[in-house]
Amino acid sequence: MPKRRAFLIAAALAACASPGRARAQGVNVQITNAWARAAAQGRVAAVYLDLLGGPDRLLEASTDVAGRVELHETIMDDGVMRMRPVGGIAIGAGLPTRLAPGGLHIMLIDLKRPLREGETFPLTLRFERAGRATVTVTVQRAGAAGPAGGHAGHGRR
Repeated sequence: MPKRRAFLIAAALAACASPGRARAQGVNVQITNAWARAAAQGRVAAVYLDLLGGPDRLLEASTDVAGRVELHETIMDDGVMRMRPVGGIAIGAGLPTRLAPGGLHIMLIDLKRPLREGETFPLTLRFERAGRATVTVTVQRAGAAGPAGGHAGHGRR
């Protein structure tokens, strides 16, 4: 039984780590490296990820872990970093779009439960052309700069 159990655990982890994908005729968007920082219930958190494919536009996101979800960008306003909602996030054909600390991100507002390091939760993204895709978001430690074993970066590339 130990080998079977190890296989089942490995298969479950691989399923969680698998990237999301949204497809429509002539459009294919790949979603990878989805992560968030640990946060307390009732607070806010941000989801970061990489998008590749397009051309397309991310229009909205949803998850059961938050009361409201918004697409945001971080801007410098009179020497102060501020976050503000955006109507969508463009994905250039063949160009990676990175949602990362200090740049574009998905804001989770009024968390319905704590986000604890090591757990995962589903996030559904809706694209203008490619439709919907659900990706698994992995929660990192509160001060994490990027996904564990992944990259850290800022803004949009």
